[in-house]
Amino acid sequence: MTKESGIPLYEELENGFNKLLSAPGSSRKESNDLRRARQSAFDKFRELGFPTIKSEDWRYTNIARFLKDEYTIGESDLATDGRLKPNKGGSSAGTGGIFPNLALPQLLDRATIKSLDCYQVVLENGSWKGEVKGGPLPAGVHLLTVAEASQDPALSGYFERTAEWNGQHFATLNAALFADGLFIRVDTGAVVDKPLHILHVFTAESNLMVQPRHVWVINRNAELSVIESVLSSSGDAKIWVNSLTEIIVHPDAKLDHIVIQAAGTGVRLIQHTTVRQKKQSLYNNFTFTLPGADLVRNDLQAKLEEEHTESHLYGLYLAAGQQLVDNHTLVDHQKPFCLSNELYKGVLLEQSTGVFNGKVYVHKDAQKTNAFQQNNNLVISKKATIDSKPQLEIFADDVKCSHGTTVGQFSEEALFYLQARGIGEETAKSLLINAFAFDVTEKIKIPAVEAHINELISYHIPSAHA
Repeated sequence: MTKESGIPLYEELENGFNKLLSAPGSSRKESNDLRRARQSAFDKFRELGFPTIKSEDWRYTNIARFLKDEYTIGESDLATDGRLKPNKGGSSAGTGGIFPNLALPQLLDRATIKSLDCYQVVLENGSWKGEVKGGPLPAGVHLLTVAEASQDPALSGYFERTAEWNGQHFATLNAALFADGLFIRVDTGAVVDKPLHILHVFTAESNLMVQPRHVWVINRNAELSVIESVLSSSGDAKIWVNSLTEIIVHPDAKLDHIVIQAAGTGVRLIQHTTVRQKKQSLYNNFTFTLPGADLVRNDLQAKLEEEHTESHLYGLYLAAGQQLVDNHTLVDHQKPFCLSNELYKGVLLEQSTGVFNGKVYVHKDAQKTNAFQQNNNLVISKKATIDSKPQLEIFADDVKCSHGTTVGQFSEEALFYLQARGIGEETAKSLLINAFAFDVTEKIKIPAVEAHINELISYHIPSAHA
C-alpha cells in the first residue's frame, strides 16, 4: 500500500466515510447489515490503501501521479438517501476522446448507435432518473436504482457481502462508499427482444470522484444483451470513476455484454466486473477501449462456478497520447466440463502504455476444462510500450489449456505490397490496423454495433503515423 498520509484523496475518503456512517439510519433506510458491510469494507481499504507497483497486480500500472490531484467526494456528492447529487457540470464542454467539446445533449446524441433498435437508459455520475427510451421494457425485465435496491430488504443482501472483494483495493473502496448505480433483474425464461444500451456519462466542473455500483441478475433460461458506453463531459476537471459491477448468470441463461470506453481526457477509470456463472450458462464479453481517458484499468473476473459453463472474453484497446490502459482478466474454472475462450488485441500509438495480465485458474475439481487465452499487440510508435503477462495455473490433470502473446510492428512486406498498388502510407497503415482488429470486431453479432465500433476505431487511426 502507499504511504497514505499526505494524499488529499485518502483524507477526503476518510472524511466522506465518517459522514456517511454518521447519517441517521432512518434517513438512509439501510439495514444494519449493510452498514456493517460498509464498515468492514472500509476497514479493509484502510489496511490495503492505494495500490503501488509493489503490488503484483499493479506492477506495471503506477497510479502515483493520479493521486497527486485533489478530488471532491462526501457531503457535496453523496446525499443522505444514498443518491449522488446532480453535478452542475452536466453541460460543460468535454475534452479528448471520440466526442470532444460537446454539451451533454450533443454528447448523448453522438454516442447513440445508428440504426440500433434498443432500449436506452442514461446514468449521469452513476445515477439513473428512471427514464427508458425505445419503448416500455418487456415483461420480466426490471430496472431499479441501486439506491433503491440497497434499501430493499429483499435485495439488500447483494450489497452486504464484502469478503470476495478482499485484496481488491478499489472494489473494496466501492463496497464501502458506493452511492448509486443500476440494478437489473431479468426473470426466469424472459428473452429480451432487443439490447439494453446504457450510457454512463460522467460530468464535473471541479475534480470529482464517483463510485457507481451495479448488480445484474439474469435468471434461469433468460437472455439479455447489454451495451455500455462510457462518456465524459468535464472541461478541465479531473474525474476519477471507481466502478464495481457484479453479474450473476443463472443456469441456462445467456448474457452478451459489450463495453465501449470512450471517455475523454481527464478521466481516470477503474472498472471492476465480477461474473458468477451457473450451470450451462453462457457469458460473452467484449471490451473496447479507445483513446481519451488518462487511465483505464479493467479488472474482469469470470467465475465458472458450475458444470458445462461457457465464457468468451474479447478485448480491443487502442491507446494514444500518454494514455495508460491496463486489462486484468481472471477466468476461474471451478467445476468440470467448462469452456473459456479469451482473445485480447492492443494497438499502441504515440507515447501510450498498454498492460495485459490474463490468468486462467483451473481448480483440482475442474477436469475436462477447455481454456484458450491469447494476447496480440501492435506497437506503432517507438515511444509506446506494452507489458503482456498471460498466465495459467492448473491443478487438474485432464484439461486442454493454452495461452500465448505476441508483440510486433507493421509488416514491412504488407506495407510495401499496399503502397506498390498506389495506396498511401497512412491509408495502408489504417487498413492494416482494421485488419488486425477484425478478429475481435467480427465476433460482434449485432451489425449496427459492429459498424459503430469500426467507426470509432477509424476516427483514431490517423494517429497511426505518430
